[in-house]
Amino acid sequence: MPRVALGIAYDGRPWQGWQKQPNGQTVQDTLEAALAAFATVPVHTTCAGRTDTAVHAVGQVVHFDCAIGRTEESWVRGVNAHLPESISVQWAQIVSDDFHARFSATARAYTYLLLNSRVRQPLWAGKAGWVFQPLDISAMTQAAQSLVGEHDFSSFRSSQCQAKSPIRTISELNLVQRGNLIIVSLRGNAFLHHMVRNIMGALVQIGQGREPIEFMASLLAFKDRTKGAPTFAPDGLYLTEVSYPAGMLALRQGLGFGLRELGLE
Repeated sequence: MPRVALGIAYDGRPWQGWQKQPNGQTVQDTLEAALAAFATVPVHTTCAGRTDTAVHAVGQVVHFDCAIGRTEESWVRGVNAHLPESISVQWAQIVSDDFHARFSATARAYTYLLLNSRVRQPLWAGKAGWVFQPLDISAMTQAAQSLVGEHDFSSFRSSQCQAKSPIRTISELNLVQRGNLIIVSLRGNAFLHHMVRNIMGALVQIGQGREPIEFMASLLAFKDRTKGAPTFAPDGLYLTEVSYPAGMLALRQGLGFGLRELGLE
């Protein structure tokens, strides 16, 4: 039975996260309904990384097995014809049977867009987090480097996190400012539930001067979520890229989030 991989982009605001729910108001429910309508048979998908309510994606990857033969372009056009405007298939590729969207992935990248302006900006509503107090980007950048490497991220995981281990490796964590917008880019082997949003909560407190730069390293040492900062808003969080071993997936992973088109790169 052929295995197909899809690249998915979605605006997370209308949806209660990726994973299927009884009420059906999720990205996975909606995508699988569109796939079934196009393929005329039930289709079950597996994703690279589950996203929470209101979290966006431009580089989500899924796979499924389906006996119905379609060309790669047909999967893109046909499934999109059955999807709402907030979800779109970006590409399709026939892959080998050993490809697995989740377990074959070697790294995942997220971007958080944080608007730092005196008043809220309606055009960024739901698409970027917002802090009105001035932020010290230098302090935030210094603090962020404490998280690079392999660590126990217990202080940054949700109490509902089902991961067997809190040990994760962050290979990159960068902050770039473009006008009033702060772009926080993270890459790691995997992320715990709410891990990025909890990191953002701590970074914001440091940027506001409410905590010292050393606060981030202290949180790692505590290994206790109750010592951490509040979980930050999901609005500005985007799953931007999933990486796989060379040759496993020919299509370019990560759509660049459109930063260049937005004049942010």
